[in-house]
Amino acid sequence: MALHFRRAAEDLEIWIASSDDYSFVISSESRSGPGLHGEPGFVASYRPDFLNMPAAQVSGSPFSTFAEAEQACNAFLGRLIIEG
Repeated sequence: MALHFRRAAEDLEIWIASSDDYSFVISSESRSGPGLHGEPGFVASYRPDFLNMPAAQVSGSPFSTFAEAEQACNAFLGRLIIEG
C-alpha cells in the first residue's frame, strides 16, 4: 500500500499521510526563514497509531527532495508491515 501525502497546513511546508496503523509526516526545514528550523531538507517521521508514543524520524532524514522523503516513508512502511 503506497502512502498518499497531502499538505497539512497552507502556511507551512508539512505533508501528512497514514496507513491502517501508522501516521507519517514530511516537513521542510531550514536554518532560518519561515516554518520549521533545523537541518535543511525534508524530514520524515512516523508514529504507530496503536501506541501512545512520540514520532520517530525515518532513517536518512533530512532528505534533499520531497520525492526522496516520500520514497523513504513508503519503504519504511513496507518494513514495518513485514516486521509487524
